[in-house]
Amino acid sequence: MTPVEEECIEILCKDDTRLAGHLWTAGGRQEGGSVIINPATGVAARYYHRYARFLASHGFDVITYDYRGIGLSRPQRLQDCGYRWRDWGELDFDAVLRFTRARRPDSPLKVVGHSIGGFIPGLAESGDQIERMLTVGAQYAWWGDYAPRQRAGLLLKWHLVMPVLTALLGYFPGKRLGWLEDLPAGVANEWSFRGARFERSHPRGDREAVLERMAAVRGRILAVAVSDDPLGTVPAICRTLSYYRNAERTAVLLSPHDLGRATIGHFDLFRAYHESGFWKDTLDWLKDRKLPWPNNVLATC
Repeated sequence: MTPVEEECIEILCKDDTRLAGHLWTAGGRQEGGSVIINPATGVAARYYHRYARFLASHGFDVITYDYRGIGLSRPQRLQDCGYRWRDWGELDFDAVLRFTRARRPDSPLKVVGHSIGGFIPGLAESGDQIERMLTVGAQYAWWGDYAPRQRAGLLLKWHLVMPVLTALLGYFPGKRLGWLEDLPAGVANEWSFRGARFERSHPRGDREAVLERMAAVRGRILAVAVSDDPLGTVPAICRTLSYYRNAERTAVLLSPHDLGRATIGHFDLFRAYHESGFWKDTLDWLKDRKLPWPNNVLATC
């Protein structure tokens, strides 16, 4: 593979919040275009660095970044910072899109979104510039979409323990619990109290604008669900795709057996041992718009 260079970058949002990120390039002309990797909730961007390096070595310019309140974009004091889940799309991802477009105006712009990272592109004003998306377990954590067998435990964890601790401490101490990164209170509470309709977590006067921004995304979307993912279930994936109503949407359901593993769950696909399997397959979609798993297409979405 081509040697890859890593560069620390800083991205300025419209509200003057500064995000920390990395740019991954392999020199010369990158024929694959630009790829932005959006993390899952409470997952630091460093978790995706190996996949970013892999993509860069195959002809892409790749940007990884931490949302406000997370990882290298965490403020000195997390309590009372006022950061919300919606800010990650409306402000953070929008800023990264603009940064990427300004850097390479003529380059096809692509997104890899994990979990909430596959939903927030539709919240950005610049979302209509996305040419193609690959989403993995993309959902917005409505409890009714959790896998039935794990639903009770997930309800206890994310919809009882998390809001109680957040109320007591002014933020959610995910790192101390070994669950995920610490979360700003606004993010944690949006997750805990999310309803079946995402836009209803916004003020009534903002809801139509939210739906219009989601509908403005017209790039092609390939949504990956995994059969043993308790969060990114088929209903959750289809619910997310329904917001992108003007995009060309395809959903696939993979099993651990399809990828040579005993289990996969919600996080496994970005681990390095998938490099010769799942990662290599994603190149077909990101580079050539070729569907890697034609036998796994979900008709229900």
